[in-house]
Amino acid sequence: MAKLRDEKKLKEVALKLRRDIVEMIYRAGSGHPGGSLSAVDIISALYLGEMNYDPKNPRDDNRDRFVLSKGHGCSALYAVLAHVGAIPRKELWNFRKLGSPLQGHPCMLKMPELEVSTGSLGQGISVANGMALAAKLDRKDYRVYCLMGDGECQEGESWEAAMTAGVHKLDNLCAIVDYNHVQQTKPIVEIKDLEPLADKWRAFNWHALEIDGNSYPEIFKALDEARATKGKPTVIIANTQKGKGVSFMEGDPGFHGKAPNDEQYVQAMAELGVDVSGGKTYE
Repeated sequence: MAKLRDEKKLKEVALKLRRDIVEMIYRAGSGHPGGSLSAVDIISALYLGEMNYDPKNPRDDNRDRFVLSKGHGCSALYAVLAHVGAIPRKELWNFRKLGSPLQGHPCMLKMPELEVSTGSLGQGISVANGMALAAKLDRKDYRVYCLMGDGECQEGESWEAAMTAGVHKLDNLCAIVDYNHVQQTKPIVEIKDLEPLADKWRAFNWHALEIDGNSYPEIFKALDEARATKGKPTVIIANTQKGKGVSFMEGDPGFHGKAPNDEQYVQAMAELGVDVSGGKTYE
């Protein structure tokens, strides 16, 4: 798939993706809008401008792998997969419905487009380690990207995996932390502060970068540096905004795992440039 790194075009894509995320979660009546809206710039940058990925051949042995460790943010991943043509866009409106492949957390048994089923926080980076190590053993050139939540960096398994990747010098692995600073009920700092987060990763022999995770130029600059770094894995600590793009969701832990009501839905879509008032629909 041709790589897209034009900032203006990507921002136009991101706006459409945010509309799809809000619509999916509103129709389902449940979901995780905050962390999906914060992460969608990262996921879209990976699929549109970075990874070796063919939506028509999602199981190509030489493909780059993407692991959504923060599985609750899957509405962002589904929206991106629909945008690149990996899944039908109309399937988005079945999000979280019984029998739909688009479950509330990614399920690889229902979607061959997914690398792994995720949702149990802390496990994704361990799986990504295995994929990256397999590439080394098989002498393959593919890279592995793992998007983590900041809350799951409080999990012990995350640091066991970090130590393992550092020891094995998995320079084909890039972890990205969606550091939106808010977890399920409160700001991170009020529950279990992660700082100094970059220094913690460096202590496990990772190359650590800190960026604005809602800025495409900064995302791509960091991804390029990760690709060029040899002898150690790279972690990109992406400072993002929870609920990015919808004013009343931004920074609000109440929208970590709650769908907007009718009034909030109309306001959110208006802020994203779509009029759904008076019973109008969005497709």
